[in-house]
Amino acid sequence: MAEERSELNEMNTTQTAHEYGASEIQVLEGLEAVRKRPGMYIGSTSASGLHHLVYEIVDNAIDEALAGYCDHITVEILEDDAIRVTDNGRGVPVDIQAQTGKPALEVVYTVLHAGGKFGGGGYKVSGGLHGVGGSVVNALSQWMEVRVYKNGQIYEVKFSRGNITQEMTVVGTTDKTGTEVLFKPDPEMFETTVYDYETLHRRMREQAFLNAGVRILMADRRPGREAEEFMHYEGGIREFVTFINKNKTPLHDSVIYMAGAKDDSMAEIAMQYSEDSFNEIIVSFANNVHTPEGGMHEEGLKRALTNVLNAYGKKAGIFKGEEKVSGDDCREGLTCVISVKLTEAQFEGQTKAKLGNSEMRTLVNAVVSDKLEQFLDENPGVGKSILEKALMANRAREAARKARESIRRKTALGGAAM
Repeated sequence: MAEERSELNEMNTTQTAHEYGASEIQVLEGLEAVRKRPGMYIGSTSASGLHHLVYEIVDNAIDEALAGYCDHITVEILEDDAIRVTDNGRGVPVDIQAQTGKPALEVVYTVLHAGGKFGGGGYKVSGGLHGVGGSVVNALSQWMEVRVYKNGQIYEVKFSRGNITQEMTVVGTTDKTGTEVLFKPDPEMFETTVYDYETLHRRMREQAFLNAGVRILMADRRPGREAEEFMHYEGGIREFVTFINKNKTPLHDSVIYMAGAKDDSMAEIAMQYSEDSFNEIIVSFANNVHTPEGGMHEEGLKRALTNVLNAYGKKAGIFKGEEKVSGDDCREGLTCVISVKLTEAQFEGQTKAKLGNSEMRTLVNAVVSDKLEQFLDENPGVGKSILEKALMANRAREAARKARESIRRKTALGGAAM
């Protein structure tokens, strides 16, 4: 046994042969931690992480839009796959930050967890990575330049791989306000540094839908790949649903829109059923950040939708006897966009795939329960069409279940006979 243990120990390559003392403990200074473990901050160093850098800078511009100070954002892929993001917001603060004694503009891009999103005074709601966005992009860029248009002057600061190469300098005068960020992703950090226009275009279109009235210009300036589109949707997420359903036959003409708020949180939901679709499409966002794995806001929607449709089916006499429809039946052919805004968003994972705030389940549930019931009462024809589609889905599921059981029984009997 002792020999076996000795052999196992030799095979275990994770063991170390030296003392574990204080000298083994590493303290990573400044943005060194980001370059050491980039996946912790942007998800991966593949193409998705590369595009995530752009989202972080755009999120900061969108935060200005949410705060009511910005209505125009330009995102450009430049000739060498560098990125330029420009907004007409207030501009990053340039005065001296008390804790560090340095200009706030330098602090925002060189210190993790530095930003206007912590104390509640700078932004009520925000979609950026809560103060790590700008500095993480800086750490993972070969070079970065930031110009701020503010107080009648143009302030400029330059960085390389997270380090300042030119301290904040006044380089001119201006009559506008806003922030311009240019950066070139570091090839040492990423598997690829070539941007895909369509990936960024899709994300910017989402942001334009989610922020009704904001104008976003997405442009590709690379020779031979020139493209640009100006996006501006006054109808917000209603137009988003119409866009998703553009190749489908709607079951009802108008998109159902519901919105409500409680304290500093708000939720808006837009939905429409299609005659010729049997799949559900639910696209959800929290503070303008796509939550592909759903979360509490989607749970609230699903629960309310099932309850309201079952209650309406009984009240309107559409159901016979004990008939009822399941959640899956209620969502067949549904296209829905949910957008929630809240002050302290809790995301599961640094890349924000799922929303964890339970109060958003309560808010969305309440909004849908109240507003959808009201809509169905005022539009009984639409209500009947939706319920009939759900009942048809229920009967098809039941028929499929019985068919499966019949086949299993026959297979079992056939096996027994042998």
